[in-house]
Amino acid sequence: MNKPRTLVQSRYLRPTPARAGGGRDRAVLVDRSLESIEEGSHSFAAASKLFDRTTRERSWLLYAWCRRCDDIADNQDKGGPLGDQGTPKDAEDRVQAIRVLTRRAFEEQPTADAAFDAFGLVADECGLTLEEANDVIAGFALDATGWSPKTETDMMRYCYHVAGAVGIMMARIMGVHPDDGETLDRACDLGLAFQLANIARDIVEDAQAGRCYLPRTWLDEMGWEQGEHALPENRFRLASLMPRLIGMMEKYEAASKLGARRLRFRQRWAVLAAARIYGAIGRKVLTRGQLAWDSRTRVSGPEKLWHMTVAFFEAIVNRPQGPSEPILWSRHDFRPVTGW
Repeated sequence: MNKPRTLVQSRYLRPTPARAGGGRDRAVLVDRSLESIEEGSHSFAAASKLFDRTTRERSWLLYAWCRRCDDIADNQDKGGPLGDQGTPKDAEDRVQAIRVLTRRAFEEQPTADAAFDAFGLVADECGLTLEEANDVIAGFALDATGWSPKTETDMMRYCYHVAGAVGIMMARIMGVHPDDGETLDRACDLGLAFQLANIARDIVEDAQAGRCYLPRTWLDEMGWEQGEHALPENRFRLASLMPRLIGMMEKYEAASKLGARRLRFRQRWAVLAAARIYGAIGRKVLTRGQLAWDSRTRVSGPEKLWHMTVAFFEAIVNRPQGPSEPILWSRHDFRPVTGW
């Protein structure tokens, strides 16, 4: 039986050489990543400017991958409105595409996507692992399946995947050793605080897209069916849940500052500024009460400048108080259990 023949004889075929970033110029990837963060997250873009140059550029490279993965998973553009989600198989295929491109980036192969090439570059420079990346991708997979949390523990595991795991990678690009479990735990806490603030801010927007990240048990306590929590007539009672949610945010925000004290000054300043800015979003939702979802809750430019200034002095003093309750958790508590 004749074997199939290739169009080009094998002696002329050459494997693609392995090069971090898929062979793209580093400066080009950094510029493309900066464009991504300036368009996708004004808060993080502002805080990232406080890093030293190396850390700043690496944070942009990491953000570009996170933003691109989110866009692919939700079929959207730069964090804009959700696109048509199609069938469950379509959503599964999008997540699989993220996995394939991420693995290819780790293998130092070109991906034809600047964001994935950027991630391959920063992973090579900082020793990020595929396991760390897969922890983040697991969050996109949950969204793709239409998942929503049943319990508070479920909500926190989701926050781990979509933000806590990113916090861990951010710590790694700041030079935190993979064996420094205490600092990585606190970096995870900062990501958890960020995501809890996002959940509070985006409750109604998420509901309009058919998603809910408040625990089912919380909705049951209020006597609501899925989706009823976001109805205009229920906004006053919805606001009554915010002290609980923002209280959790503030606990993880305070814990994260205990890890920031171990960082170099510029890194500590940037992290404390980001914590203050995102914390302000959550506290604004709490203060606005039932009006919190009439318009998107934002932190203005002057307010960001104020938080960065206060963070500067906090970074100099470097004596964080930490949460009012003892820290009895680690990042491993938020990873999924069998069958979750």
